[in-house]
Amino acid sequence: MTKKYKIIFIFIIVLITSYIFYSVCKKINPNLKYEVGQKLDSLNGVYIYYNGGVGHTGKRNLSEDGYNIGLTYQCVEFVKRYYYLNYKHKMPDSYGNAKDFFDSNIKDSHLNEKRNLLQFTNPSSTKPCIGDLIIFDGHAGNKYGHVAIISNVADHEIEIIQQNPGPFATSRVKYPLKKNKDIYTISHNRVLGWLRMK
Repeated sequence: MTKKYKIIFIFIIVLITSYIFYSVCKKINPNLKYEVGQKLDSLNGVYIYYNGGVGHTGKRNLSEDGYNIGLTYQCVEFVKRYYYLNYKHKMPDSYGNAKDFFDSNIKDSHLNEKRNLLQFTNPSSTKPCIGDLIIFDGHAGNKYGHVAIISNVADHEIEIIQQNPGPFATSRVKYPLKKNKDIYTISHNRVLGWLRMK
């Protein structure tokens, strides 16, 4: 084997090993300060639970009437559980990853029929409100995206509450909110938009 092929072979082995290590780490609990399923926070009496690695999935959470709330301790499960318990809201399409909550084919302030919620793009002519779902696009480390609930809105910032942001991340995060000529922008490059009860 020539030197060139040895280097290529070693590079491939390192890539495969790194991918396996990353995949395993996403599913284990690297933060021993918390146990999977431990209560971390709440919004209007609906709890946020610790998930461990972002790729960890628990059992499917179903309501008493069979509505699919989601895989326990994932971000989707929290927002759907919150909407189900707080608003008695059931999404017509109860499946999908976090980023799938946002439909890029829907115009600003129109109905997202799959979620039966009004959809607003980022930026939008409509200011975000407390209780809105906020949807983040996927990225290299998480192709599924992320969804959370807007827990507070001020003149120049919003606060979100989230489940499964990562084993060392906090359940609440603030982002700048900018207004320019009656157009509102949440300053985060992966925020696709927000959804709201009709």
